[in-house]
Amino acid sequence: MRQARVLGLVGLAALAAAAVAVAQTTVTPIPDKAPVETAPLTTAPEKTVWGDAKAGATKAGTCAACHGLDGNPTDPQYPRLAGQSERYVAHQIALFKNGQRNTGMAAAMKPFADALSAQDARDIGAYFATQKPGAGVADDAVITSGPYKDMKFFEVGQKLFLAGDQARGIPACMACHGPGGAGNPGPAYPAIAGQQAAYTQRRLEEYRVGTTTQADPQLFNVMATVTKQLSDEEIRALSSYLQGLHPRADDVASTGAKPAPAAPAAAPAPAATPAAPAPEAAPEAAAKDA
Repeated sequence: MRQARVLGLVGLAALAAAAVAVAQTTVTPIPDKAPVETAPLTTAPEKTVWGDAKAGATKAGTCAACHGLDGNPTDPQYPRLAGQSERYVAHQIALFKNGQRNTGMAAAMKPFADALSAQDARDIGAYFATQKPGAGVADDAVITSGPYKDMKFFEVGQKLFLAGDQARGIPACMACHGPGGAGNPGPAYPAIAGQQAAYTQRRLEEYRVGTTTQADPQLFNVMATVTKQLSDEEIRALSSYLQGLHPRADDVASTGAKPAPAAPAAAPAPAATPAAPAPEAAPEAAAKDA
């Protein structure tokens, strides 16, 4: 009876192993980086694959004059591209190329975008995504009048970024762009931490106008809805706050300062040396010492 039970268990184990082997041969693993369509706004979308940062480094050479070699421009009117997501960069290049993004510096961008294929845009986006974004300094000037009197500009921007304004139906910026402003590459919400204040201000003002020629204006309309209630002062404050937003660890790296060394641990007290045995005292002396 015991032998039959053992044989039965062995049979079940063999059946389970066979089932696992079949599952492993029939289930197709999800690819880490599947091919995607990067230019859905053109009449005949080009099939592309995820960008090659090494190839993008070469192709991004023409971007350097305005955006800097590493995507950190020195001219405040041009956006910072370092650290931006690949998908967002490729999407914006497609919009410039087909003329659906035509405000601001679009006229300057279009000739460069026209020369790029959809895969080129992916590669350039992949390169900039690997670069470390810099940051500027937020405006700490005090507001002298209005609803934000006595608050600093960056404090107003911080409030809007982190909490929005529930009374006016303005959501917190971090709801889409993340608590650190790093963006969300899934729905192509851009990274905005450290972005040039002059550029951010111009873009927010364009969104506030609320008109676009984009064939798929979904993302534009999200921003238009948010910005339509922002005052000039709030846009300036938010732009300034974002310019100074960066990981705290960068403070140490940028100044060259080193973290204060930890206080040295107290040296262990020397072990007490055993006292030499005292000579036997006379009974009278021992009574006094007791």
